[in-house]
Amino acid sequence: MSPGKPPPCLADFRSALIVKPSSLGDVVHALPTVHAIKKAFPYLRLRWLVNSEWAPLLQGAPWLDRVIEFPRKKFKGPFGLIRAWQWAKVHLPTRLEPEIVLDLQGLLRSALLSKASGSKPVLGLSDARECSRFWHDYIIPVDPAAHAVDRYLCLARALGVEVNPEAIVFPLAEGVLPREWPQRQDLIVIHPWSRGQGKSLSPEALQALCDALAPRPLVLVGMTDELTRPQGQHITDLSGRTSLAELIACLRAAHWVVSVDSGPMHMAAAVNDQTLALHTWSDPRRVGPYNPRAWVWKAGRIAHRPDLTSKEAETVSYIGVEDAHRIGQWLQARLQSEGQQAEVPLAETVLWEVPSRPARRPREES
Repeated sequence: MSPGKPPPCLADFRSALIVKPSSLGDVVHALPTVHAIKKAFPYLRLRWLVNSEWAPLLQGAPWLDRVIEFPRKKFKGPFGLIRAWQWAKVHLPTRLEPEIVLDLQGLLRSALLSKASGSKPVLGLSDARECSRFWHDYIIPVDPAAHAVDRYLCLARALGVEVNPEAIVFPLAEGVLPREWPQRQDLIVIHPWSRGQGKSLSPEALQALCDALAPRPLVLVGMTDELTRPQGQHITDLSGRTSLAELIACLRAAHWVVSVDSGPMHMAAAVNDQTLALHTWSDPRRVGPYNPRAWVWKAGRIAHRPDLTSKEAETVSYIGVEDAHRIGQWLQARLQSEGQQAEVPLAETVLWEVPSRPARRPREES
């Protein structure tokens, strides 16, 4: 590895292999970097290695030359790394030489897959984990406290790509609306569940949010093992019934999206300015909605991500029934102001004080 050596010039390569298999939110975060590289070097053929379940995010993108589906679930167990290496030796080699490899995942598995492709050099980021840096030929320094999108963009800039922070692009597919989608222009999409511990809304909090938003039409989306669903004639339940492509279209077509911190939240913020992200223990400065026009609930206040204080961003506060009710009240007031063609002043987004509750802070997912 060469941490102090400047990276090579992309003009010297004919193709690039992007290694960013997961997770859903991380793939969304990497989109601006890869798109900016393609825009700066349009002749560069781009291949993207991604887990099969997230491939619909990329398939059909005109700026990608090939999407390589990685069957991650087949490589579990003590010999998973060895089998993944063997898979990569068969599916990743390219005849298009020379090729540069960009390991945006920064884990041992992604580093091994990068090396197994046979292409070089392999570039990684300085915040890579699991000793993956020892497999990288060049290491791009990044601020580990920065937002994920900004960390990835450091790689593009290091390769000579000019990135305008006012023109960041998230080129997600248009998607296709499910047949059950209500044909209305005022729908509020709610995504209340996350795989991350302590991020999901409880059944009671979700019901309180839906009640506070009644009688406005709501659409419930997402995947969960929770059997309890909110009740109300104003609710259309599409949870567990949409493909990833359909979910993208639902988030894009919604008048508003309310989502807990999750991959779909990042998708929503990428395609819909009117997104409200609900953060409990995670730090919005690092993993919040990148869209500066999106809103964030954190520590009892609703504001744009750049306007949150350090204390608020670091506070651990979970969403109870009363919290959910007041979040619904805030959105009701905002929707009413839209009808009156008036903005809700930012000062009015301070709703109530939520004391920091002593709790073990779950580890953030990569």
